[in-house]
Amino acid sequence: MNLIVAVDKNWAIGYQNKLLISIPEDMRFFRDETTNKVVIMGRNTLETFPGGRPLKNRLNVVITSKPDFAVNDAVVVHSVKEALEAVKDYKSENVYIIGGASIYEQMLEYCDVAHVTKIDYAYHADTYFPNLDENPQWMIEAESDERTYYDIEYAFYKYIRKK
Repeated sequence: MNLIVAVDKNWAIGYQNKLLISIPEDMRFFRDETTNKVVIMGRNTLETFPGGRPLKNRLNVVITSKPDFAVNDAVVVHSVKEALEAVKDYKSENVYIIGGASIYEQMLEYCDVAHVTKIDYAYHADTYFPNLDENPQWMIEAESDERTYYDIEYAFYKYIRKK
């Protein structure tokens, strides 16, 4: 499985249930990577999307502890185990974990590839992603040239789990 995330220089990913910044090229990369694939997310992440609606042209799997939660055009599950069961018939490389923090944390052990957009700025944040640079199980396989959005510098990294 894959995960896809944008982090700041401290591996922060959000503040008050919102992304730290929206970079058009990063949003395009996310869309290109996940369209016609499976995305697994927590309920809070779903609720940050326009209208709280699932992403188009993807199988949306939403993990929530709310027993009565329901949403059209998504598969609602109540545990990581149920999420893994819901995607078992899909190729692992077509499944993307897209957040939030607790879902990333719980699903990281099932992922072999991490697409990380690193933003060279430290934002005020309250939500973080595990620092893969400090995790001996992960290594950088590829990185893009540095890019700039207004005065913000960022780059795309592909991490892989060491065999």
